Amino acid sequence: MDQQDHQLKRLHRDLAYRGEIVDLYQDTVALPDGKIQEWDYVHHKKGCGAAVVPVLPDGRILMVTQYRPAIDEIVLELPAGGKDSPREDTIVTAARELEEETGYTAGKIEPLVSIQTAVAWTNEYTDIYLATELTKSGSQCLDEAEEIRVQAYPLEELLTMIRAWQLRDGKSVAGVLAYATLKLEER
Repeated sequence: MDQQDHQLKRLHRDLAYRGEIVDLYQDTVALPDGKIQEWDYVHHKKGCGAAVVPVLPDGRILMVTQYRPAIDEIVLELPAGGKDSPREDTIVTAARELEEETGYTAGKIEPLVSIQTAVAWTNEYTDIYLATELTKSGSQCLDEAEEIRVQAYPLEELLTMIRAWQLRDGKSVAGVLAYATLKLEER
């Protein structure tokens, strides 16, 4: 048998719902055993966003809390957001979101890690940056629907929160762990 005979194959994709940020599709998929199934696919129109690990001069990391209606919870997370346009570079997105959500600007922003959000059902990915040489530029510049609180945490406390299942936002877990790995490599 050919290798191709053992793989899933998308036969077609039908638009089920068109939204402002995402479109929902129904994929018809042929399974390796020949059975046909319907799978959902969420197409993020801008493809991705950016998050930032903002490290203060004393080593603490700025985090934000905000209400997330999708899960009906107040979530602790890294400053993050979507690109303003599909062509916007995510480093620009990261710098903008840092300033808007925290009131800080970074003297230095560098790539840390990139994650694919949920490869089983969406094309979305998040580029995560490390921001250092932070200075307070002013106050937050939030969207009308945002109510974001800013708090600084030591890296060790965030790692403890990850292990205790208290910090669960995927981009934030990935960003904090990538930063912790970077700190280990510097030793």
